Amino acid sequence: MGKPTTIVWTKIDEAPALATYSLFPIVKNFTKEAGVNVEQRDISLAGRVLAAMGKAPDELAYLGELVLKPEANIIKLPNISASIPQLKACIAELQSQGFDIPDFPEEPKTKEEEEIRKKYNTCLGSAVNPVLREGNSDRRAAKVVKEWVKKHPPRLKPISPDCKSYVAYMDKGDFYENEQSVILEKGSDLSIRLNGKELTKMTGNDAGDVVSASFMSAEELRKFLLKTIEDAKEKGILWSIHLKATMMKVSDPIIFGHAVEAYFKEIFEKYADEFEKLGVNPDLGIGDLLKKIEKSDKKEEIAKAIEEKIKEGNPDIAMVDSSKLITNLHFSNDIIIDASMPPVIRDGGKMWNKNDELQDVECVIPDRSYAKMYDAILKDAIKNGQFDPTKVGHVSNVGLMAKKAEEYGSHPFTFRIPEDGVMEVVDTDGNVLMSHEVKKGDIWRAYRAKDIAIKDWIRLAHERGKLTGTPIVFWLDSNRAHDANLIKKVVEYLPAHIEKEPIEYHIMAPELAMKWTLKRFRAGLDTISVTGNVLRDYLTDLFPILELGTSARMMSIVPLLAGGGLFETGAGGSAPKHVQQFLKESHLRWDSLGEFLALAESLRMIYNKTGDKKVKVMCEALDKANAAYLDNDKAPGRKCGEPDNKASHFYLAMYWAEALANQNEDKEIAEKFAPIAKELKENEETIIKELMEVECKPSDIGGYYHPDDEKAQKAMRPSETLNKIVESI
Repeated sequence: MGKPTTIVWTKIDEAPALATYSLFPIVKNFTKEAGVNVEQRDISLAGRVLAAMGKAPDELAYLGELVLKPEANIIKLPNISASIPQLKACIAELQSQGFDIPDFPEEPKTKEEEEIRKKYNTCLGSAVNPVLREGNSDRRAAKVVKEWVKKHPPRLKPISPDCKSYVAYMDKGDFYENEQSVILEKGSDLSIRLNGKELTKMTGNDAGDVVSASFMSAEELRKFLLKTIEDAKEKGILWSIHLKATMMKVSDPIIFGHAVEAYFKEIFEKYADEFEKLGVNPDLGIGDLLKKIEKSDKKEEIAKAIEEKIKEGNPDIAMVDSSKLITNLHFSNDIIIDASMPPVIRDGGKMWNKNDELQDVECVIPDRSYAKMYDAILKDAIKNGQFDPTKVGHVSNVGLMAKKAEEYGSHPFTFRIPEDGVMEVVDTDGNVLMSHEVKKGDIWRAYRAKDIAIKDWIRLAHERGKLTGTPIVFWLDSNRAHDANLIKKVVEYLPAHIEKEPIEYHIMAPELAMKWTLKRFRAGLDTISVTGNVLRDYLTDLFPILELGTSARMMSIVPLLAGGGLFETGAGGSAPKHVQQFLKESHLRWDSLGEFLALAESLRMIYNKTGDKKVKVMCEALDKANAAYLDNDKAPGRKCGEPDNKASHFYLAMYWAEALANQNEDKEIAEKFAPIAKELKENEETIIKELMEVECKPSDIGGYYHPDDEKAQKAMRPSETLNKIVESI
């Protein structure tokens, strides 16, 4: 590669992967006229599984090396952060397609099975993002998007002041209470030990890095969960759990398993022996349990007991799919907190019950670290009424995520404690830096934020505040050990920037930061939230859903530490439902606006680095096309029979070609695109007709996780007229 004029477009999963079959040929053929090469690299879950098993090139490793080079320019679409059930489904699909790969060993019994499990573990959870995010995050809405939303506001349901919904969180024994943190005085490998025996090493630590550790008491968690169930009963409201078992792939599935056992307590007690015999693992949810009992002669009895509990249970449980009685305890990847909590606010402080009706709900978020922030916004909405997208301000975010920063980097250092004792973090000189008394079953984890990443995060936050004139707020809690050390870093590094360019800044605990931000938000004022990695993820779904309708309309720019750029697009929370709809009726409602905006920023970076006028022309024309796409309301319709994602790509191409043909800066490009623009415009009716002919009919793409490229291309590029025009460029 080596050239700053090459863009890598990631091949990933689900709806955005399907959209790429239609959009990529347009992007590649347009941009080549400015000397830009766009290539694909497969980092989908299926691609990563095949790479782990030696059946395909390791494209993620390639990109991991690329992000460390100044020429890196990557457009990263949302990927699956796989839970174990998703990984198993992907493996089964690949096997059915003829790939010779082993089953996933849930409980490895031999050395060979342990090796297989080790390889597959690399595909679980946030396997992609920590590798690619060698920079901090700048997430914001483009001005053109914010203006468009004010004319086309998302629909938010009113919230009654009598709403009984609330957020429940632990008041002791959680990660928040037990956290310890140190700032390393010198570089050192760290040994993580239980009762003196080393479990693993944390390497690559430098002086100034913030290293933290904490644990959640399983006993206190269990008491808390049972109490919340009783509280929901007493109040006559739904019970729901909200976690991030995909990203937090060790800790949160364990918490999820406790929630499953707590809600279905009587069933787990009654069939304990049977469940042990079948290898039932509550961490994998009720969906997996129902598969496991297929081998049991008591399967009908158990299935009936579960169904009765869901139908007659007290309290009622929140539903993911009421028509199929799929609860939010069926699959851990259905209750991703950043995708499951914003709709509670959007839907009037309610969730869906078994009767497919919205009902007040107790939102259970065990750990206090961020639960109180969600509690603050829910209380605000109940007290002050629903937010008005036509009047609210904009909350952008600068997130600390470079160098696998913070809790999402904790997977290799997270453990379900196998025996009572003492967990310690020890440096190379034998100094015990952190120590916890733990009991069997507790969840312990360590995590790190590197000094180089923190320094860049503070610089980027200041830069955004300076460029926009908007106040920046560090969402850091001085009563949390990890945050307290980050505050020390802000106090150390920010003054040098402030002295040169004064800006307004604040440091507040998340709950207070939320209250302060919401006051401004309701008054139509903008605020820049400056957060750690987890809050970055949570806030950049929460606020966009309330002010823009979807986080897919947010730009996510990652200025890489080495000088390159990573441009992330939207969020994939709704991607699975979009695919299900597409397979049923060939209608893809995924909005590629995130990709359009990311491409514009990617081209802008090339121009800023090279000064190439052709790239500038291509970029500015795309800016105009994006504005026209929004102004003319060409986003995909929700229902089959309406123009979908494929049609939206046609309109982008038409507006882009028109802008290129009408510009005066580059005569050669104008002449090249004038006939293309004319053909696209003149054939608009024909192209839309050809695209609509496949609507409302089932679609076969040859696989969910690993589609057949030929079938998927055919399904997503059904207009021969459009294809010929694009290929003629």
